[in-house]
Parts: sequence; structure tokens; C-alpha cells
Amino acid sequence: MLALRAILNLFAMKLLLRFVAGLIVLYLVSVVFIWWSMRQPPEKFGRIVARMPVPIVFALFPFETLWIHARAGDLNIGDHAPDFLLMAQDKSGVIQLSALNRQRPVVLVFGSYT
Repeated sequence: MLALRAILNLFAMKLLLRFVAGLIVLYLVSVVFIWWSMRQPPEKFGRIVARMPVPIVFALFPFETLWIHARAGDLNIGDHAPDFLLMAQDKSGVIQLSALNRQRPVVLVFGSYT
């Protein structure tokens, strides 16, 4: 009887260890997926995040740290701005930064004045 109990305890410990290892792997895969999604264009990232349970993501994962590292970039002072496309404000077409830059100087303002 004692040997059977020891075998069951050993089996339970192995099962618990496999379960915890599985949770750790699932957590790490989730972190990699979130980090990968943060490196996608804003439209794609928005579609991905719209399907996530946001309170859980913010509570369980280092979201801010991942965001800072995923969006850090590698521009230095004096580098040319990367070229990109944006939808016109009136949605009449697409505007490319390099096309604007040929016509006149471009100032990009990031922030809010409210």
C-alpha cells in the first residue's frame, strides 16, 4: 500500500511538473507572439490586438517593456526619415513622404495640443 502511494505521488509530481512546464512554454510563446505583433504595421497590429483580451494581456505580460523594445527603431540624429505611405485625411488617396519631401520641407508633429 505504501509503495502504491509513493508511485502515485511520483506520478502526480511528474504530471504537475509537465503541466507547469507547459504553462511556461505557453507563456513564452505568447510573449514572442505579442512582441512579433508589435513589430507589424499599425493596421495589422490593431487587428491583432482587437482580438486579444486586453486586460489579461496588460496584467500578465510586460506589455510596456515589449512595446519600447519593439518600437525602438535604429534612427540616429541626421539620418533621413524612413519613407512611408499614409491615407490622405479626406481619404481621397495615399500620400508618400518622399513625394511630399520633393515639393517642400515636411514637419512631422507627434503629440497632442489639447
